[in-house]
Amino acid sequence: MWSRFRHLTATSRATRSINREIAMKKLLSAVALLLPGMVAQAADGEVIRFALNQDIRSSQPGVNRDGNTDDVLMHVVEGMVGYREDGTVGPMLSSSWDVSNEGKTYTFHLREGVKFHNGDAMTAQDVVWSWKHWNDPKTQWRCLREFDGSGLIHVTDVSAPDAHTLVMTLEKPVALFLDTLARTDCGAAAVISPKSVAADGSWIAPIGTGPFSFGEWKHGEYVSLKRFADYSALAGKEDGFVGGKKALVDEVRFMAIPDAATVKAGLQSGAVDLAQVSPIDGIDLKKDPNIALEVAPNAQRHVMLIQTDDPLLKNVKLRQAIASALDSEQIALGTSQNLAQASNSNISVASAFYSNIQKQGYKYDPARTARLLKEAGYKGEPLEIIANKRATVPSFDMAIIIQAMLQAAGINARVTTMEWATQLERYQSGRYQMMTFTYSARFNPALAFEQLVGDKTKQKRKVWGDPQAIAMTDELATVDDPARIQAITDKLHQQMIADVPLIVFYPGLDIVAHRKAISGYKSWLAAAARLWNVSKA
Repeated sequence: MWSRFRHLTATSRATRSINREIAMKKLLSAVALLLPGMVAQAADGEVIRFALNQDIRSSQPGVNRDGNTDDVLMHVVEGMVGYREDGTVGPMLSSSWDVSNEGKTYTFHLREGVKFHNGDAMTAQDVVWSWKHWNDPKTQWRCLREFDGSGLIHVTDVSAPDAHTLVMTLEKPVALFLDTLARTDCGAAAVISPKSVAADGSWIAPIGTGPFSFGEWKHGEYVSLKRFADYSALAGKEDGFVGGKKALVDEVRFMAIPDAATVKAGLQSGAVDLAQVSPIDGIDLKKDPNIALEVAPNAQRHVMLIQTDDPLLKNVKLRQAIASALDSEQIALGTSQNLAQASNSNISVASAFYSNIQKQGYKYDPARTARLLKEAGYKGEPLEIIANKRATVPSFDMAIIIQAMLQAAGINARVTTMEWATQLERYQSGRYQMMTFTYSARFNPALAFEQLVGDKTKQKRKVWGDPQAIAMTDELATVDDPARIQAITDKLHQQMIADVPLIVFYPGLDIVAHRKAISGYKSWLAAAARLWNVSKA
């Protein structure tokens, strides 16, 4: 079996290598035109150039956004709170907060001496103005419905008793309130100057409080951020989006370069300083003596979903047989260029809530598989694994390796590839037997389990509909005591391993290649670019 697995892996790598060579030849003329000018500009050691796979969508935090937009704007704006390195919430523009009225009133104490990029002092009145701006339906803030009572949280009042105190009142206590405020897709509920908008209310550009100010946005080419000399940094070391931040260069330029081959050429020539890359490109680039690789697990999860409502797969013994037929370590290593750490946990290995219990998982055990298949009454019926060939996820490679392992165990597995949009529709409607899938990052355990747990009769996209699991996930959303969160998370993990509604193989990876002239850059749980505390020789 393992010789076949190695052959499949080698064949897949050889095919990708040929495809990369063809793509490079096709792009050679374009690269030749692009790079000389970029190299000339790159001579300035006070400018760091980070390659994005596409342009940002907006300059307004949490509005018409995507991951690239979030990455850029989190250098410019800040909120009351933010995510730490381990996925927990810490103070950002607030120095501390008190919770009273049975969890319904949050009093934030603002840091003093904070200035906006235009030189104006930030006050609690600016926080109130910002909140009203985001919650105006005309703004079209992505997270409006997170706070207006449409979901768990309903903020009923926001006030500023004085210049350095902000009070936020909830209709009812919700333990996820601070986590939701910290979300980068919400722009961390950014505090911006009222001068960010024109007199008629139209958006101009973000005037925030971050270590960099928003400069020139040349659509389709780059976004330039400039060092904010009067930035009021928190004390202490860098810690996720909070902690000590300092702009060490005059300019950070986020360049839109959609083609991975062009990014590689730019890194090798010095026209690009840093870029997030795939495992394959990362390993290739690491061979260059002038390039280093920063790798860290993030909060994505690469998984295989199993439809527990399927006539065959509703049998838990068949699902358990599938789990014991798969070698998670080989799947993780084989689809990540040996960079990933296998983990069957729904919680990232970098999370504060990744405990010894989370380390428990499935064991590759052919004898157990054979016994369970017999007990399940399996008679060789075909099982379909749906996958896609997007370059940014390991879906297809995972499916091919899983198929080989299952076939070796006597399970009649086949792989069907689909366009991502088609697979996503199948996921949303629950029309599949199995599929390889990547869950987007969630830091809080309640949010991570909410992605997959729920009543499947009401939400077809849910994977795990067990009533106990639903009750525990609902309870997680109401708990803010870390010890209690850990206890519930551990129980959910143990039950997930027993029920096998899905199999998590490993967390996503934040892989950043950079020129060795760059120092101070760290990959981390959020897989978000952080160019503060980064310098260039």
